[in-house]
Amino acid sequence: MLVTFEHVTYGYIGVPVVRDVCFTVHEKERIGFLGGNGEGKTTVLKLLTGELVPDSGNVVRKNGLSPGYLEQSGGFTSDSTVYGAMEELFEEDRQLIARQRETEEAMEHADEAAMKVLSARYESLTKRIAARDSYHYDVRIRTVLNGMGFSAVYAQKVATMSGGERTKLKLCRLLLEEPELLVLDEPTNHLDTTTLFWLEDYLASYKGALLIVSHDRYFLDRLTSRTLELENGVLTSYKGSYSQYRVLREEKRKEEERAYERQCEEIARLQDFVDRHIVRATSASAAQSRVKQLKRMEPVEKPIPPKRPPRFAFPFDEQPYECVLRVDRFDLAADGKQLLTDASFTLMRGQKCALLGDNGTGKSTLLKFLLSGDPRVRIGRYVRIGYYDQENAALTPSDRVLDAFWGTHRGLSQTEARSILAQAGLDAEDVQKTVGELSGGLKAKLALAMLEAERANVLILDEPTNHLDLPARESLESALKEYPGTILFVSHDRRFTESVATCIVSIENGHLQPFAEGYRAFLARKKEMPVRQPEEKKPAEGFRSKQERARDAMRRNRIRAIETELAALEEEEAALKEELAVCGRDYLRAQEITQKLEEIAARSEKLYEEYGTLI
Repeated sequence: MLVTFEHVTYGYIGVPVVRDVCFTVHEKERIGFLGGNGEGKTTVLKLLTGELVPDSGNVVRKNGLSPGYLEQSGGFTSDSTVYGAMEELFEEDRQLIARQRETEEAMEHADEAAMKVLSARYESLTKRIAARDSYHYDVRIRTVLNGMGFSAVYAQKVATMSGGERTKLKLCRLLLEEPELLVLDEPTNHLDTTTLFWLEDYLASYKGALLIVSHDRYFLDRLTSRTLELENGVLTSYKGSYSQYRVLREEKRKEEERAYERQCEEIARLQDFVDRHIVRATSASAAQSRVKQLKRMEPVEKPIPPKRPPRFAFPFDEQPYECVLRVDRFDLAADGKQLLTDASFTLMRGQKCALLGDNGTGKSTLLKFLLSGDPRVRIGRYVRIGYYDQENAALTPSDRVLDAFWGTHRGLSQTEARSILAQAGLDAEDVQKTVGELSGGLKAKLALAMLEAERANVLILDEPTNHLDLPARESLESALKEYPGTILFVSHDRRFTESVATCIVSIENGHLQPFAEGYRAFLARKKEMPVRQPEEKKPAEGFRSKQERARDAMRRNRIRAIETELAALEEEEAALKEELAVCGRDYLRAQEITQKLEEIAARSEKLYEEYGTLI
């Protein structure tokens, strides 16, 4: 046992945020922690780490436990360089190695009497160095820094880095410290795909326990085997990863509703008997028996219905012409850095295009260039563009929420404006606040509601899922899948991208590269080949030998065979997931389906690995 919550309650200004919370984190356990915006997840984490003290109940920690805690906005501060800030953690290792070297030098000139003492000291130091693996501290630092994307900035001062980079550095420190319990609040923020894959692999082999708050559904499925959900101040534990939790949660809610309905029916039946027979002498004793039965009955609480997720819809009035947007042979630079060279881009009506690339490659800059009014960017007829900015820079913090919405959409009545805001998840109290008083999630919902009201037939979205909780992400995902217009978007949410995108363009080495094979194949290639090497120039067809042409034909045939098998596996996976969602309390069948889904995932991964070597 690492940490146990014993009936913990905590609140602010007398209003409880969490009530009677009970759970235990065991050694080497992998836990996902879920809950909507404002439900109190951060409060629970601060209670766990000791930053807050419960109003009632106890938080019991293992003796000597010091959890490593990465806060969402917990940037690391230091006057050192990037490498120096990591090296500080290994000061004892450096001292041990220095003392060992000093001892070696002293042994070279020591007499017989001193040699015995020095030899004993040298042996003791060697054992301590071996136990701590001190010689390899530099390798550990470089492994973590390189994996997290800091390979080119070892000498940069930490104080000169952005908030997102300093949060990543805090995570690097925690990984190097290797605490027995690692608590991570949104660790995937600010990570590009390459870094995210590295972190997943690193945490998969982490020796300690993990407690992870994340909106990245792939990340949770890969790393967690138990899920905690905080809703209405009550914490519930489910076995399994995120996907398994969704099925179990729905079944639990259905069972609670059935139990409540059964008791209501039983109470109504007993009460009806009492009402009809209590006044009759012949059946009064039987009626009294039913009265006692009613008094002994332990009431089943009426289940609290789950909070309705926000609803999004993006209507528009007319479709544009076939070519929505086109720009040929352009260069793009920002802050003195060349981002794209001799690039061309075309967006056709009905496409839902994901723009992908590592951090710093210019994705957001490209979106802003396409919207800049530059004469090189040709916009098709009847195109009406709506833009979502990840920074929500167009919102003025001092504006009242209703005024901020209504100020850009005067054609709507107040009733219509309030209705759109309510559907997006902003209630009557929220709309009277200023924009600056809203949480990051509510600001994002306000910006999306304003985007809805624009009635745009082309949506350009820069990280639209940032700050949204999982129900809101899934609602937005569904709305964009059903949207009949055209979309160009940037997102680090892998499941969102896989669900929405119908085509992919990646920024690689200063060029725009279309990727026709689909998002899963793109991820497989990204994972296996994070740095794509330049291909050797192939000789013309007429100069290839017969054996070379035969090998090439076999390669193409194998590629087609893999694509066919992957398509079949995807269809089988979709069918099994549909069956899993409706199999109810048939746990044996649910277990069979889960096992089959794991086999499909394993087979698909092997095929994608082979695919990456052939394309």
